Amino acid sequence: MGVAIGEIVNPYAESCSLEYFAFKTLAVDANNTIYQFLSNIRQKDGTPLKDSRGRVTSHLSGLLYRNSNIAENQTKLVYVFDGRPPLLKHRTLDERASRKSRAEEEWREALEIGDLERAKTKAAQTSRLTTDLIEDSKELLIALGIPVVQAPQEGEAQAAFMARKKDCFASVSQDYDSLLFGTPVLARNVAVTGKRKLPRRNEYTEITPEIIELDKVLQGLGITREQLIDIGIIVGTDFNEGISGHGPKKGLAAVKEGKDILEQIENYEEIKKIFLEPEVTEDYTLEWKEPDEEKVKKILCDEHDFSEDRVIKALEKFKKKKKSQKTLDFFG
Repeated sequence: MGVAIGEIVNPYAESCSLEYFAFKTLAVDANNTIYQFLSNIRQKDGTPLKDSRGRVTSHLSGLLYRNSNIAENQTKLVYVFDGRPPLLKHRTLDERASRKSRAEEEWREALEIGDLERAKTKAAQTSRLTTDLIEDSKELLIALGIPVVQAPQEGEAQAAFMARKKDCFASVSQDYDSLLFGTPVLARNVAVTGKRKLPRRNEYTEITPEIIELDKVLQGLGITREQLIDIGIIVGTDFNEGISGHGPKKGLAAVKEGKDILEQIENYEEIKKIFLEPEVTEDYTLEWKEPDEEKVKKILCDEHDFSEDRVIKALEKFKKKKKSQKTLDFFG
């Protein structure tokens, strides 16, 4: 998922702690983040968390516990959801569906031979963000008092627009597309911190938050944002396949040398316009409220079998935020 320009962008990433985002507002690419929860929060055999009726709850678990930790850190989040996909994205969506079907077959095969490690890896690739899961997520977020913004098209474009307006400090996503959409700051690993096992190896890597500033990337690479978009198009985006044999470094060299390889890209101007002039909206309100505890417990405990004790403990972290804010207001 997303444009694969990490090789040239990551050198400009700066590691930080979750505390770095204290008292900052972050616009979260909701679809991307919830997909990460669905992929990562699974049982040993790769099965997602489910309630007694067989309904997936991995996304709800991720949203509750991650947001409670971030709220305790005095960080404000707003979740931005995708709208209708641009027409050029339908090919990518079809390809993803096909890959997920293949991954499901491989998951079952791994389970049959008892290879749980491979099963979990393949199961993560089968994650699907359905309309029901999105609506569940919105309902829980609103009950938690966290604002939700519905983008007309790409959520990353809307989040980048809000960051440029300075309604938010940064866009939050695991993908680099936000930089192409013009976010001043991209925050990564905010919702997926912790140790992660490396595929097929008995080793773990520590995942920590990081920020990538667009201006530093452009200055460091000696290019403009339009040229960065061109590199993304050369490599391949959600809207085109890219040029065979061209990774980000080769794409960077081609753009800086002024080569005409972009002429090979079908619908080039239309693709570039998606990044430069995306469809966004100013029709949103950023208002954070206290969690509706009874509503949260109804959604999670009554409807999805969550432990009431664990839900109450998570909600306590939102209360700590309130107390801390009152203290700051008093001394301010």
